[in-house]
Amino acid sequence: MRILGVDYGDSRVGLADSDEMRVLASPLPPLQTGSMRKTIDEVAKIARETGAAVIVVGLPLNMNGTEGPQAGKVRAFGSKLGEVSGAEIVYKDERLTTVQAHRAFDQAGVSKSRRSRLVDSVSAQIILQSYLDAAARA
Repeated sequence: MRILGVDYGDSRVGLADSDEMRVLASPLPPLQTGSMRKTIDEVAKIARETGAAVIVVGLPLNMNGTEGPQAGKVRAFGSKLGEVSGAEIVYKDERLTTVQAHRAFDQAGVSKSRRSRLVDSVSAQIILQSYLDAAARA
C-alpha cells in the first residue's frame, strides 16, 4: 500500500508518494489550485492512480501549536478529500517544512527561480517522510 502526501495551499498543492514498502517519500509534480472541489477531485484521482489508501495532509499550525484560519481550510479540504477518495486522511504538523525545503535547496545550490516550482512538492515530501519515519519507529 502506498501513501500520498499533500501540502495544500491557496496557489499550489504539493504532492509526494511513498514506495510500496512505505520507507521513502518522493515528490510528484505540484498541482495548480483552482476551486477546492476541482483540486479535491484531482488529488483523489492521483490517490487512485498511485494506489494510496492513506493520504497524509500537512496541517499548518501556528508556532504555539494552535490552529489558525488556514488550518480550518486544510481540515475542510481533507475531510472532503476523504469522502471523495475513500482513503484514510491523516493530518501531520507541517510547521517549518517550507523552511526545511529552502535549506535543502540552499545546500543543493538550486536557483531561486527553480525553487518556486519545486517547494510545494518538496514540502509534501518532507511531510510524508516525517510520517513514514514516525510510523517505522512505532
